[in-house]
Amino acid sequence: MSRLINPVIVLLILVAGVGQAETANVSQAACPFESQSASAPRCSIDQLVFNRLRRLGIQRAHVCSDAVFVRRVYLDAVGAIPSATEARAFLQDSNPDKRNALIDRLLARDEFADYWAMKWSDLLRVKSEYPIDLWPNAVQAYYRWIHNSLKQNMRYDRFVRELLIANGSNFHDPQVNFYRAVQRKEPRALAQAVALTFMGTRADKWPDGRLDAMAAFFSQVSYKSTAEWKEEIVFFDTTKATNAFLKTDFPDGTSVRIPAGTDPREVFAWWLISDKNPWFARNIVNRVWSWLLGRGILAVPDDIQEDTPPGNPRLLELLEQELIANHYDLKQIYRQIMRSQTYQLACIPQSNDPRAETEFACYSVRRLEAEVLIDALDRITGTTEAYSSNIPEPFTFIPEDQNSICLADASITSPFLELFGRSPRDSGLESERNSRPNAGQCLHLLNSSHIQRKLEQSAKFKALQGSSRPHDVADELYLTILSRFPTDEESATMAAYRQANPNRRVGVDFAWALINGAEFQYRH
Repeated sequence: MSRLINPVIVLLILVAGVGQAETANVSQAACPFESQSASAPRCSIDQLVFNRLRRLGIQRAHVCSDAVFVRRVYLDAVGAIPSATEARAFLQDSNPDKRNALIDRLLARDEFADYWAMKWSDLLRVKSEYPIDLWPNAVQAYYRWIHNSLKQNMRYDRFVRELLIANGSNFHDPQVNFYRAVQRKEPRALAQAVALTFMGTRADKWPDGRLDAMAAFFSQVSYKSTAEWKEEIVFFDTTKATNAFLKTDFPDGTSVRIPAGTDPREVFAWWLISDKNPWFARNIVNRVWSWLLGRGILAVPDDIQEDTPPGNPRLLELLEQELIANHYDLKQIYRQIMRSQTYQLACIPQSNDPRAETEFACYSVRRLEAEVLIDALDRITGTTEAYSSNIPEPFTFIPEDQNSICLADASITSPFLELFGRSPRDSGLESERNSRPNAGQCLHLLNSSHIQRKLEQSAKFKALQGSSRPHDVADELYLTILSRFPTDEESATMAAYRQANPNRRVGVDFAWALINGAEFQYRH
């Protein structure tokens, strides 16, 4: 494959591009990204969002096309693009309830735990080396517990409580790694980690007295080493109690007296996961909404300020109530959001109002995470990645058939993952994952030998070279890479290029063109 950019392929890249700027002027008849059906409210979520849009005078987008939906929901539920067979089956399914049925199937798949364990590992700082220093055995134990909790759909309140009250070995009692995965093991740092992760707020911005009061709940946590290399015991240390009672305040200002011999973390955990807690349910439903819609109802999901009201307070309250009513079943929250028309709106705005995206009048276009992107490239080409490291242990090798989203340890990485903004998992902040595009990423996809080898080694794309049916070639490429059938214009462009270049590897050329389009690289 020549590295000179063919003008016909450049045209194809432009046709394949998607985004706010690119799609705003696409004609309705030719646009593969939206359907012609009106977006009528289907549930309480839609009523609250659409009523607010109506009051603000903002016109909402059309419903997304089936092709956009199948790709979007696969990415959001299992962190992968559908295969050509899966995409074709969904697009040709005439069942009017097929979208809801697909959501239910995806939420039940094992890959759901793979993808969301990656997201939670970012928040919980699953990393063996500096500055977290969990060490390899602890990382594997911690990650398996997170993954198994998601696979079993553990109640969210139980998930959090087990982390907060954990005692034991970091190798054998994996939840205790929450207290080890901090850069400083002193009470204020532990309190800040708890507030950030489970309350969505940055306690370092609090007044000192308020932070110190919360830190008191973690003042009796101690650590001790064992004879096992890198093993450490985390435990409630009764010797740190200096009085008959520990007197302190919860973050809401309520005072509490904790008798000596009672683990203050237990008291704090019961307060935190209470149905009446002003932070707990609000934080997680806002995070889930942000993960699925690209922006929180409270805009920054881990910097919730008490003096910053949510854009749609009734929507946030509804989701909180639904989570509590469903006994903290997070999958049910995913299901309710994904089934809403709000989630299924197209990315093409129908209003020039700058508030359209922030008010969820259209879907927010955003780039795929680094791990998801490389897994998608591997899936469409039938190739694999090789991950190995002599740190944290000599001769650490990851099986080549393992997806990148399943990498447990942030210390084991690759130049591609680093370039495309994988989270280093140093602080637990959402902003550590950098999904902003840059020139280096564009050049890597366009010109690197890494991507070139994947395309040239792909048996699937080589096989397309010998096909005598141009339309079949176009269908297979588009379904494999973009999860949709090509438009008539795109099919004609491919046929013309093939006729003009009979000696080129057309399947490889067009695959290269499509992966360099924004439609492949972005959620839309």
